[in-house]
Parts: sequence; structure tokens; C-alpha cells
Amino acid sequence: MAKNKTVETQDSVQAYLDLIADEKKQHDCAEIVALISQHTGLEPKMWGSAIIGFGSYHYKYASGREGDAPLAGLSARINAITLYLADDPVQKEAMLKRLGKHKAGKSCVYIQKLEDINKDVLIEMASNSVSYLKKQYPST
Repeated sequence: MAKNKTVETQDSVQAYLDLIADEKKQHDCAEIVALISQHTGLEPKMWGSAIIGFGSYHYKYASGREGDAPLAGLSARINAITLYLADDPVQKEAMLKRLGKHKAGKSCVYIQKLEDINKDVLIEMASNSVSYLKKQYPST
């Protein structure tokens, strides 16, 4: 079975943030990292070369595929800041309605600027992601 490409590394979160060319996006990402870290108590770590993750959980699918992933995370992509936040689908939908300007995929939330969203809702969503995944994968 193939190994996962996105694994926790020892790379510097600050070095990753420093490489973000857009100064506004760099500042927003640094503030999001600080908010999530402060409110979850989890230290930011690099996952692969472009994801900042908080905490981790171990998953195993019925197919036998297994691995580790962050409980919450973000990445500065070209088109948006991508937030990796899990939650019960009904709860997540309710939170997204309160978040502010965003686009959402199945497991990702895309924002352009931190000022477009409600920071308190972001903090709540990050905390929910950590709690939700710990309940889903209790061996974490």
C-alpha cells in the first residue's frame, strides 16, 4: 500500500509563513495559526510542505488504508487560504452560515481574507474539529 504524502514534518512553521509572497495572506495565516493554537492548546506543526496542522489523529479505513492527519489545519494556497476543519455535517453547516464570506468543499473551507470572516466562529470551528475527530478516532 502506498505511503501517505502528507505527514508531519520537523519543518519550521515560521519559515513556511515567511515564504508566503502576499503580505496580507502571510499576516492572515500567521494570525489564524495564533488563534487556533491559543484556543486549542495545540502547537502548530508542518504537514508535508504546505499544510500547518494542529494535533493529530490516526485513522484506519475499511479498505485497510491508514495514516495520521491533523485535527485542524490550514494552508496558504494561491487562490485562497484553505482551512481543514471537520465536524458533524449538520453542525458544520450551521457554523458556516455564521462564518462570513467563504466557499466550502466537503472537508475544506476557503477564505480570501481574515477580515471577511467572524474570528469567534473560526475559533469555535477549529475547537469543534479537534473534539469531533477525537470522538471519531478515540485512540488519539
